[in-house]
Amino acid sequence: MALMQWSEELSVGVVEMDRQHKKLVELINRLYEAMSSGQGDDVKKDVLGELAMYTKVHFAAEERLMRECGYPHLPGHKALHDQLTAKVRDLNAKVQAGQMVPSVSLGGFLKDWLVSHIMQQDKKYAQFLAAPVR
Repeated sequence: MALMQWSEELSVGVVEMDRQHKKLVELINRLYEAMSSGQGDDVKKDVLGELAMYTKVHFAAEERLMRECGYPHLPGHKALHDQLTAKVRDLNAKVQAGQMVPSVSLGGFLKDWLVSHIMQQDKKYAQFLAAPVR
């Protein structure tokens, strides 16, 4: 069973960003499912490595979009991206080195971060993009 489901409530109304958010949901679910079925240690390294790489790709695309449209809150938004990138990089390094990372808390952390980030931060740039006059 998946840890989280994509819903239209999470949509920011930008096709490419929604597609990338769905990919992040898929990666978090793959990690959670591997951990739930006892494959956590075997699959965790691969999925967490892929998640670390994909967050960089997604954040770069999102920041480029915000820069191109003149989003005034880009610096603060980028700082949040940088914080998560550092956290995921740290978790990935620990997993790759064979250090103990609690699987359940890892899945919950990633889900909670993604949902709250989309709902509280990404929705702001979506509103900015949708505004008739900037």
